Amino acid sequence: MSYETVLFEVSDRIATITLNRPDRLNAMNQQMKEDLRECWQRVKDDAEIWVAIITGAGRAFSSGADVGSLDSRGFTKIDRWRELCMHEGIRALPTPRRMNVHKPVIAAVNGIVAGVSLDQVTEADIPIASEQATFVDPHVSIGYVSSHEMVNMARRVPVAACLRMALLGSQEKMNARRAYEIGLVTEVVAHEQLLPRAQELAAMLCKNAPLAVWGTKMGILRGLGLPIEQAEEIAAGYLEVVEQSDDHAEGPRSFVEKRKPVWKAR
Repeated sequence: MSYETVLFEVSDRIATITLNRPDRLNAMNQQMKEDLRECWQRVKDDAEIWVAIITGAGRAFSSGADVGSLDSRGFTKIDRWRELCMHEGIRALPTPRRMNVHKPVIAAVNGIVAGVSLDQVTEADIPIASEQATFVDPHVSIGYVSSHEMVNMARRVPVAACLRMALLGSQEKMNARRAYEIGLVTEVVAHEQLLPRAQELAAMLCKNAPLAVWGTKMGILRGLGLPIEQAEEIAAGYLEVVEQSDDHAEGPRSFVEKRKPVWKAR
């Protein structure tokens, strides 16, 4: 299946999602939202996919919302009362967390990432960046409130760093090194090594028991913000489920037999 604004490839259990509007710096319009939603759903549902990488084509990861679409028919408008009371507008944005993607996601930030597209980075499990990457939240500079983007980021980085980015808007861009210093990304690499490094990390993830990886991810994320006792109960629930799997038995068996484990994700 092909998409109008996104490239989707699967190889060796790794799905690579590439935002593909390079002439518009991969700005997100309604079509890209719909394409991304289908891609994340495929990542969730396809048993042959264990890990996903998201990146951008050309010199940008994504410049955020296509501003030309905000005042036109480029985005589907939603009744404001429903948006405020039911958060339908936020739910409509296809990101790993909102799509409940339980498989690990690597964000390979190849250039500028701005505004709404910051969510694809802050919701990735292992975000890495090219030395050419920059991060900016221009909402207040074009008359918009920075909402879910900074709410998400404030759970990943120091609040002061988040506020600085949000309040200065387009007046300040954060470079890759600073993003690494505050924990927005986990690694900065030479530009030409970005995708190879993302693929290397994805291959490393695939060497681990997939159900254990997925359960570990969800156990950590579902427990955030809860008292530690409740968080531990959630993680224990994922442990109990994985303990019933074939892969749980394969791990100790392969260790005793001194061979590489053969994971089946079941």
